[in-house]
Amino acid sequence: MQSDLQIWQLMLDASWVVKMVMITLLIASIWSWMIIFRKRQMLSFAEKGAVAFEEQFWSGTDLSRLYKESIENDTGEGLEQIFEAGFKEFARMRKQSGMSPTVLVEAAQRAMRIALVRETDRLEHHLNFLATVGSTSPYIGLFGTVWGIMTSFQQLANVNQATIAMVAPGISEALVATAMGLFAAIPAVIAYNRYSNQVDRLETRYDNFKEEFSSILQRQAHILLEG
Repeated sequence: MQSDLQIWQLMLDASWVVKMVMITLLIASIWSWMIIFRKRQMLSFAEKGAVAFEEQFWSGTDLSRLYKESIENDTGEGLEQIFEAGFKEFARMRKQSGMSPTVLVEAAQRAMRIALVRETDRLEHHLNFLATVGSTSPYIGLFGTVWGIMTSFQQLANVNQATIAMVAPGISEALVATAMGLFAAIPAVIAYNRYSNQVDRLETRYDNFKEEFSSILQRQAHILLEG
């Protein structure tokens, strides 16, 4: 408790530049933690949604019925969004006469690629902020530390006999900025690496589904042509 009070007092006694650095790092840290918790929930929901939809998709359910149920549920995320985009475009194109199977499948693939890019962008949203905080916070904190140490030594200019006790408080105040920079950076770096890996795995999963679904649509297109 005493240590906490001392750190808080050091922050209050710091120069205005160091205080601005600390406030900046504090805001960055709070914002990072908000993103970390929200992104964790989003990616967990996306992974569970992908598993559930794949189980339903490969259970042998009629695609038209699955599309209708998907539209009615109106979730519009993940694999379900990619499926909706592809099937909707395929159904729209096959109503037009004279369409070859290749044209039908390519149209569905284009729609699914667009949906996949949108889903990937949605999952990656705010990850760049975590990367920025993780890479810049230590340097911002170091700037506050250097400034605080410079200020402490400048105060010795008019002193005849300098001692470590005279600069120790100022140096301690400055070092708090470095500590806050690390406090903001470390969780952001860990979260960015973890969530980037999860997004990459989901993107691969979405892309594999797109290719598998394209093969199914191609077979259906040939059946329609033969029929």
